[in-house]
Amino acid sequence: MNYKKLAMTQHKKLRGKIGIELKDSLDNPDKLSTYYTPGVGAVSKYLAENPNEARNYTWLNNSVAVISDGSSVLGLGNIGPQAALPVMEGKCMLFKRFAGIDAVPIVLNVHKAEDIVSAVMAIAPTFGGINLEDIAAPICFEVEKKLKDSLQMPIMHDDQHGTAIVVLAGLINSIRLAEKDLNDCRMVVNGVGAAGVAIIKLVKRYAPGIRIIAVDSNGIITDQRKDLNSTKQELIEKRIIMSNLAGDLSAAMTDSDIFIGVSRAKTLTRKMVRSMNNKGIIFAMANPEPEILPDDAKKAGAFIIATGRSDFPNQVNNALAFPGIFRGALDNNLKRITLKHKIAAAKAISELVQNPTPEYIIPSVLDKNLVPAITKVIT
Repeated sequence: MNYKKLAMTQHKKLRGKIGIELKDSLDNPDKLSTYYTPGVGAVSKYLAENPNEARNYTWLNNSVAVISDGSSVLGLGNIGPQAALPVMEGKCMLFKRFAGIDAVPIVLNVHKAEDIVSAVMAIAPTFGGINLEDIAAPICFEVEKKLKDSLQMPIMHDDQHGTAIVVLAGLINSIRLAEKDLNDCRMVVNGVGAAGVAIIKLVKRYAPGIRIIAVDSNGIITDQRKDLNSTKQELIEKRIIMSNLAGDLSAAMTDSDIFIGVSRAKTLTRKMVRSMNNKGIIFAMANPEPEILPDDAKKAGAFIIATGRSDFPNQVNNALAFPGIFRGALDNNLKRITLKHKIAAAKAISELVQNPTPEYIIPSVLDKNLVPAITKVIT
């Protein structure tokens, strides 16, 4: 199937993938007077006096804004807000299809952290939750932190946390199959942007004993390097990653147990895979081309291989996580999505695979039990 050609045809045919549907018909004068003027004035007056009741009288109990500035879209990079809009619409489709949530795509023509924060703050009263999407690092870290500090509502940068949750879910079952203890493992994370940092922090919280080596485009992150941004320096200062090993990705891979790739295509070689410990686990998630193709990784001796693609086994896709997380957050009127929630979601996802195999470590996005399982633990 030529999905690129089909996507072009369908997007032009539909002229947008989402719309708005009414919960009641406006088919008589009484309904018009009830839902609009004069009836709606009574509801507005009541909410002015009782603002905490808004979620019981409006769509705040079931709405999420999907917000991007188009600065880091898929594998395409900084393509701008209008080019990002089809991706945001797609995200909204997934929210509606899998969790019944009314999601609205919003693309911003601003790219500084303070401008993005101001724009989101201005529109936040319209929504019950905020899903940040495809905002480049390191700005995305500042944007999310400032919004969480300022707004009392569930906020999540999905490129960071959705990805991290699904990676952890896959690792839980992979480690079980490899008969290893995650606390005793050595993990290499190649790519220290939004997703990489979130993966490092979440896995370290789940398995404090794990030894993590972080690698960026200039090599292993070490305390001797002078070119690190504040986010990478924090990983060293808080001892979240190892900082006493220098060199390139090849050096990092020697005697490792796990490779997590959130970088670029074809950065991992067969030789590097062969240098890993027995039953090496590889999550090569660069899109659209992974860091190493599954066949090459298998020939080099990898035990488990996952990618971000649907045409290979073990697709690590954040769509497994975010619908259920926001469904649970909205249903329980949560003000924060915490580390505890993220770990609980990862466990719930992993537990849906009752009999994992090397080719089946995470469930399908289409699994009807997925959203209910996650929703149940987001309380």
